[in-house]
Amino acid sequence: MNLWDLLKMGLRNLSRRKARTALTVVGVIIGTVSIVSMVSIGIGINETFEKTYMENGAMTIIRIEQYSANFDENGNWAGESKQVLDDNLVNALRGIEHVKAIAPIIDQSGQLKSGKYTTYAQIRAIGRDAFGEFGFPELTYGTYPSENDYKKIVFANGTLQNFYYSSGRKYETKVVDPTDEKVTFVFPEWNYQKNPRKKDFKLEMNPGKGNFAVMAESDNWEYNSTCYMDMAFFKEIWKEYASTLTVADRKRAMQVLESYSSIYVNVDNIDNVTDVQDAIKELGYGTYSDMQYLEPLQQTSNMIQIVLGAIGALAMLVSAINIANTMVMSIYERTREIGIMKVLGCKVYDVRRLFLYEAALIGLMGGIIGIIISYLVSFGINKYGQPIFAAIMQTSAVYDVEGAKFSVIPFWLPFAAALFGMFVGVVSGYIPARRATKISAIEAMKSNQ
Repeated sequence: MNLWDLLKMGLRNLSRRKARTALTVVGVIIGTVSIVSMVSIGIGINETFEKTYMENGAMTIIRIEQYSANFDENGNWAGESKQVLDDNLVNALRGIEHVKAIAPIIDQSGQLKSGKYTTYAQIRAIGRDAFGEFGFPELTYGTYPSENDYKKIVFANGTLQNFYYSSGRKYETKVVDPTDEKVTFVFPEWNYQKNPRKKDFKLEMNPGKGNFAVMAESDNWEYNSTCYMDMAFFKEIWKEYASTLTVADRKRAMQVLESYSSIYVNVDNIDNVTDVQDAIKELGYGTYSDMQYLEPLQQTSNMIQIVLGAIGALAMLVSAINIANTMVMSIYERTREIGIMKVLGCKVYDVRRLFLYEAALIGLMGGIIGIIISYLVSFGINKYGQPIFAAIMQTSAVYDVEGAKFSVIPFWLPFAAALFGMFVGVVSGYIPARRATKISAIEAMKSNQ
């Protein structure tokens, strides 16, 4: 008996008992929808967790800040401690396995002026190599600092949109284009006292000199609100600026160059972030990374996936029992038919294959229909389930859930669900099929069924 004959006989036998077949298929549909929907919810929540933290920063970056938060044994806030961040620490970090790049950073406040408009900018001095290692966004104008072209400021897109003018009752805002308008960079006056006999420090941005660049808008808030410059260039202009201060403040200003505000460490792989972070802690330094906050959320997400998957598996187990019951009843009702098949010379394994084929067809039909319904369920979850899932996500300290997909069906899941439906059908039908092969042909011929 060839495969085509088995297919025709299987379909004919299932169609003869439409009500029973339909009810059994419905059971498989429910099981498939349960599994696909539950797994898709788990995947959706996990992707939302990761996307939220990816938008806030690179997952492979570890931050060592000048001030580290301290917590007691119970996890309660216990104040801050100052950490010495210098070249000795940088050299020690270079010896840690899996460290890809290190970026010492000096943060200072700056001020940008364009005509009567002004804005305050966070200035971050960083090694020029970091621009290629730490995932900086593309530029809309200019180039990043390089060895032969490092004397420039890289403007954050958000900073250029926040220029303002205030005069009494009047308040105006403006977006400034440094390629078309004159922009001057200065250090604010409130930090140090200026020497009145010295000329004010200022740095004029000039497109012809190529001394500035503009970053494209970024989802990373740091790149969208912080202006960058090469560390060597910053030290040059800072010394020039310090020379315009009083003697006392000049010495105090030069101390800024003796240590770093923070150090960023880029790890070669996201799986190694925790190990590198532990190695840095062994050096006696507190660290921060998005990974340390993502791991508990991933554990929560994995737990949710296990629970939801177990619910779906339970529904599929009930479907398997229904298939087995259907096939057993089918054997009892078709005992005479089985006997005739054997008398006519049908081989034992053909009888087994026929019943396994029917069980597999039930599983496949239920799986395909269940997959189609699962896409509709997923659409409904994403469209109408946001209030419920937003509450879950906020409980886990993930607040930006607007527009997030809480049910994601990857391309492999429908295929896996269809194959799983067939597998459940075959497994459920194996024992009944085996039972059918053991029926005596003579006894079967005597049966009225």
